[in-house]
Amino acid sequence: MTFSKIACALHIATFFFLALLCPASAQIVAIGGSNTQGRGVSSSESYPAQLQTMLEAKGSRMRVVNAGISGDTTTGMLARLSSEVPNGTKIVILQFGTNDFRRANFDPAVRQANMASIEQQLRARGIRIVHSDRLVWAALAAGMKQSDGTHLTVEGHRRVAAQLLPSIR
Repeated sequence: MTFSKIACALHIATFFFLALLCPASAQIVAIGGSNTQGRGVSSSESYPAQLQTMLEAKGSRMRVVNAGISGDTTTGMLARLSSEVPNGTKIVILQFGTNDFRRANFDPAVRQANMASIEQQLRARGIRIVHSDRLVWAALAAGMKQSDGTHLTVEGHRRVAAQLLPSIR
């Protein structure tokens, strides 16, 4: 066996040994409508992206995935839950929002059933749920809204991310 083959084998063995010592990055998935997606701000300014930046600044290896879709309803969130929340996800940030209320055929019972089903499915998988609706509404009420009155400003997204940060462990 040549020196280069031995060195390569040692390199590979070291990589796998270190992979065993260092736990894989925990997953955080943010699911919601346009305020989760970051409508009206750049993708790097959305609260999921700002939360990712704040976690990295604290030395965390957790990775935040933004699965927000503008206009999404609880029916849509429920339909895509299994495809948006991969195995290994530790935390889901839920922002049910107000899009259900804007539908002509809005049924409060369907909304409640969808929310309950989403939460039940996540809990059955051992995934911790963190709600962001109240944080979003508080930021909007504090005036951190775009001219449409519905979507967060960059500062609103920063505030939501900062308020979510202590919940992420």
